Amino acid sequence: MNKPKQSFNSPYILLISFISALGGYLFGFDFAVISGALPFLKNEFLLDAWNEGFLTGSLALGCILGCLAAGQLADRYGRKPGLMLSACIFAASSLGMAFSTTLNVFILSRFVAGIGVGMASMLSPMYIAEISPADKRGRNVAINQLTIVVGILITNLVNYKLSGAGPEAWRWMFGLGVVPSVLFLLGVIWLPESPRWLMKAGKREQAEAVLKKIGSDVYVSTTMSDIGKSLVGTNKVSYKAVFDKAVRPAVVVGITLAVFQQLCGINVVFNYTSTIFESVGASLNQQLLETVSIGAVNLLFTLLAMWQVDKLGRRPLMLIGALGLAINYVILAYLLQNQAAAGLVSVFVLLAIGLYSTSLAPVTWVLISEIFPNRIRGAASSIAIVSLWGAYFILVFTFPILAKKIGTYGPFYMYALICFLGFLFVLRKVRETKGQTLEQLEDNFISH
Repeated sequence: MNKPKQSFNSPYILLISFISALGGYLFGFDFAVISGALPFLKNEFLLDAWNEGFLTGSLALGCILGCLAAGQLADRYGRKPGLMLSACIFAASSLGMAFSTTLNVFILSRFVAGIGVGMASMLSPMYIAEISPADKRGRNVAINQLTIVVGILITNLVNYKLSGAGPEAWRWMFGLGVVPSVLFLLGVIWLPESPRWLMKAGKREQAEAVLKKIGSDVYVSTTMSDIGKSLVGTNKVSYKAVFDKAVRPAVVVGITLAVFQQLCGINVVFNYTSTIFESVGASLNQQLLETVSIGAVNLLFTLLAMWQVDKLGRRPLMLIGALGLAINYVILAYLLQNQAAAGLVSVFVLLAIGLYSTSLAPVTWVLISEIFPNRIRGAASSIAIVSLWGAYFILVFTFPILAKKIGTYGPFYMYALICFLGFLFVLRKVRETKGQTLEQLEDNFISH
């Protein structure tokens, strides 16, 4: 006798995944807006290399605090309240940056923006992973990366259009962040809570009601049983539990991949596009136009990753991306060192973006959202993503200083070496996770 097949309400799953992933759009906005605004901010606040790096990196410091807060909120109150709070923080910080009158006020506002980014960067992929069937989880979590790159592209286009509005154009660039923030908040109010969190909180009937909207009775009963088994004997989880010997291998993989995603160097290209192209003689208009090209390529290759992440798998994409970036950076560094034409530099900048967008960018978030056991997912995810934002701060803070001391090309040789080491780590330590439920992965995660 054949087992009854599971079926799913795919339109509903996609809808709630997209709404949750709007947090990624705001992440993309705050991430990209600095690239177009930086030439104006340099004049407004007379930035030297240290202040330029700290102003850019202050977002990451806020992200660290946001991740820590989100981990506690997610485990105590649920995923939904944290997403709502992050939307409110986005709106307030956008206005704070737009109306800043001093450098200190601007940096403080960007730090607050980082709190919202940090919360959303952890909660959005976690929420999507927890409401998605196993065979669609990679694609659905990658929707979060898709909204990030859409946010980057639209923000770059707006920055380009606003660049001719005079020296105060940067205020409009930041202030317009209020619009998507409010839309995100309204969407999150409508979202259901994560069924896995509801089960953990003892709200079995509510969890079952949410699962019934997602899939068939067979799916509901199977998932309820699997979640229940994974939570047997669990109590309140402390951060100390994340480093227990049994779960340590998965945590080490998560943290290493998170740090590698940032220290691979690509966010220097995103945040310092103007600086890179200025070094090869590009005009301000051409610099801002390059940010638009970067956003478009980023979007195109993210769609490719979404198509392949549940087919080709996580591990092959990570290996291709890491090794490809290592080779590409060596060529890019050579071109910058020899003052090649801006057009030729652009080719290898866009190739780097394409490689990253197909691999490290979406797949790292997918892996972080799925390799940790249910009982520690909130705490473990927050530690991994805190590590990610710490690495991001180091990257963007040091680039202007390194570029001033050893030339714009110098850091890219370093990033090439990091990418090669990352390739070796993925080759040796990362196992494939596609097609397995979160509970199956929990049974097998020691193999990480």
